[in-house]
Amino acid sequence: MISRRDLLKLTGVAGVGSTALSGYALAEAFREKVTTYNLTPPNWTPGLKLKLAVLADLHVCEPWMSVERLEIIVEQTNSLGADAILLLGDYVVGHRLGKYSGKVSNGAWATALAKLKAPLGVHAVLGNHDWWQSQDVQDRRAGPTPAGLALQAVGIPVYENNAVRLEKDGQPFWLAGLGDQWALYPLDDEYDEFVHGGKIAYRGVDDLPGTLRLITDDAPVILMAHEPDIFPVTPDRVSLTIAGHTHGGQVRIFGYAPVVPSRFGSRYSYGHIVEGGRHLIVSGGLGCSSLPIRFGSPPEIVTVQLGGAEGGEV
Repeated sequence: MISRRDLLKLTGVAGVGSTALSGYALAEAFREKVTTYNLTPPNWTPGLKLKLAVLADLHVCEPWMSVERLEIIVEQTNSLGADAILLLGDYVVGHRLGKYSGKVSNGAWATALAKLKAPLGVHAVLGNHDWWQSQDVQDRRAGPTPAGLALQAVGIPVYENNAVRLEKDGQPFWLAGLGDQWALYPLDDEYDEFVHGGKIAYRGVDDLPGTLRLITDDAPVILMAHEPDIFPVTPDRVSLTIAGHTHGGQVRIFGYAPVVPSRFGSRYSYGHIVEGGRHLIVSGGLGCSSLPIRFGSPPEIVTVQLGGAEGGEV
């Protein structure tokens, strides 16, 4: 939903575009929808019905994802009646979007997110841009990150290779959060090997085996990960992996996304993916990276209904 203030800003930018298509792509970046998935994944407890709301890739900045717009999204999310709300990272603006936008303080967007409410709480992981925001973090090649500290300051727990056991109607499940897989820029001596070799060079702080060692019983496990690239090595023990990062390609032409930031290309670009009986849901996210446009990939709030009727996107 777009506010009047943001609409005026949007109109001004679209006016300098060379085609009506550029104006449409700008406008689509402001029209979020709610996408719902209904499934009962493997290893799910019979009778356990759980509704999750997922917010990914907010990239808060002026004017594209202002605090005012974020507050509207928070209100809309609260109205969905989810049991728990999952935040999948990239709260801050992408570094390449800087010339098109103004920064918003970490405290401002975190305060807006603090208004999210759900019976089983709000839970967060960090994304690559949250790590890239601070040069000090990159220099010491370790957290904490400013974004993570901002979330914790308003009472939102941040999971980095950690897990928590929750209960719904007396039935337990685990919520696990993976450290970011693209957290650190490569060191100088790594550029030739990775960049010139055509590989993604970023170093992660993720530890999937260590995260899963924290699971102490046979209750189902939901894994939060910013990037979906972890999915091929995620074991059957995990009932469902939920990720963001890709923006659904951000620009999709007849369903095809020319650019997807993943080692696997478009394999995990968007939606409900099943491989070997394992389930992954990739959110298209809400904000923008590089350019403040979306085309064929509107921003979305995702809800996941687990233990209900089988099916895909509603």
